[in-house]
Amino acid sequence: MSVNSGRSDATLIGLLRSARYEVIPTAGVEEKVLACVPQDLTVTVTASPSKGLEATLELTERLRAGGYRVVPHLSARLVRDGAHLREIVDRLRTAGIDDVFVPAGDADPPAGRFDAALPLLVELTQLGRPFPQVGIPGYPESHPRIDDDITIQAMWDKRAHATYIVSNLCFDARVLATWIARVRRRQVTLPIHLGVAGPVESTKLLTVATKIGVGESTRFLRTHPSWLTNLIRPGGYSPERLLRRVSSLLTAPESTVVAVHVYTFNQLAEAERWRQRMLRERPR
Repeated sequence: MSVNSGRSDATLIGLLRSARYEVIPTAGVEEKVLACVPQDLTVTVTASPSKGLEATLELTERLRAGGYRVVPHLSARLVRDGAHLREIVDRLRTAGIDDVFVPAGDADPPAGRFDAALPLLVELTQLGRPFPQVGIPGYPESHPRIDDDITIQAMWDKRAHATYIVSNLCFDARVLATWIARVRRRQVTLPIHLGVAGPVESTKLLTVATKIGVGESTRFLRTHPSWLTNLIRPGGYSPERLLRRVSSLLTAPESTVVAVHVYTFNQLAEAERWRQRMLRERPR
């Protein structure tokens, strides 16, 4: 084994040991988390227009009470106004939450005056930075509605109000490398959580898509057709293959990749079996 290969394996082991699992607040997911996810892992909870923020907040509170470190998604377009934001902050702080993820979200029209993530991030800063950790999204592949240069610029604008970036789903190691290089050229130095789809079975993926909501699922598939293609075609995607291909990114100091964020699509048993297998197979 080469020195570089050994370093990459050691880095990947560290990232997998502290992986984050993203879940969708659907019926039964709490039981799946309790049954399959070790309590030393962080669970992030998405938010969507079809379910609203309440489903996110309720699941966050229950999982936190169950002993997990939980990161709720505070979709800006689902927050009505400053008073609503303060209520959410108080509720999450009472639950012991110290980390939130702030995307703009897909609500159209927005619930109130927050039509993008930046105004909500600014307001959180004005509230005294109630959460020590604040994540923002990054888009290695083109956003369906926003120009690439604008998404990179948005990270620059948000950098003073955030502490890390979570990369959106991407299945191409070259695209990831190019994106990280562009982010760093813009002098955005926030650490990156590398977003990786977990092991996904097509039938279960479609089941989860149905639970998300028909309208939302249709919009997802229309705006991200390559994601579905990559996830469900035979032999088309495996998380370990992608991680191997980005191993040089994981060890490059200038990349500052500090975590693996696993998009589980609520397939938590499969995700945890995959993670444990990777930990067993990689040399210590």
